This record gives sequence, structure tokens and C-alpha cells, in this order.
Amino acid sequence: MSKVLVHIHSDVEFKNKVTLGLMVALAAEKKGHDVTLFLAADGVHVLNCKSAGEIVGQGTGDLHEHLENLKNTNVTIFVSGMSAKARGYDESLLDGYKAEFAMPDRLVEESIKSDSVLCYWEYLRTLQKVGAGK
Repeated sequence: MSKVLVHIHSDVEFKNKVTLGLMVALAAEKKGHDVTLFLAADGVHVLNCKSAGEIVGQGTGDLHEHLENLKNTNVTIFVSGMSAKARGYDESLLDGYKAEFAMPDRLVEESIKSDSVLCYWEYLRTLQKVGAGK
């Protein structure tokens, strides 16, 4: 089977992006692929979803349900330690998950090792932040 890296760096306000990313990670793992999930930038907020119905995508499921399902898989989870710290999180963010903090060099290593890299981020918001979306 293939090695798949799913990189989510969208904020949870873009619920379709984050729920789709987790849905794809879970589907790949279910098919027997070796899946790594890397949460960076605003994507670190994903692990802070605490209840069902809080963040639900359009046709992409409930974030909390995806996170609960993720706990029962072999998906490796890396969370950007720098992003988490900058957003006020500590080690308690990782509680209950098979997850660890990682630095950017780990993201590079995982992307090089992977057969496929799937990224979920909000393009329009990025353009607006740099002034190109006007």
C-alpha cells in the first residue's frame, strides 16, 4: 500500500476543508494505506473540537466524529509545536490522541517519504491576507 500525508493548515472556520481532510485520511487508512496527518498553522485548532455538532462540513461529516474515529486508527499525527504554542496551546491539546508535536523539518521529512501529499487550506483567505484577493 501507499504512504499518504494529509496536511491540514486551515482554520476550523473553513469546516469543509478540515472535515474533508480528516475524512480523506480516515478513508485512506481504512483502505490499508499508511497515513500521516500533519496539522500546522491554524490547522492545530482541529484537535480543540470538543463536541459533536460543533463543526460540521457540507457532505464531509462532523469534525468531532472524525476525531473520535481517528483515535481508533493507526494514523500517525504530528502537530506543529510552533503553531500550537503561538495559538496558546500546550501538551494538553494532544490528550487522547496518538499525536506528538513536531517541527517544520518533520513535515519536510514526511512529505519526502510519502507517495502522495494532500493539502487542505483556504486559498481565498490566504489571498485576502496578502492583498491579492481584491
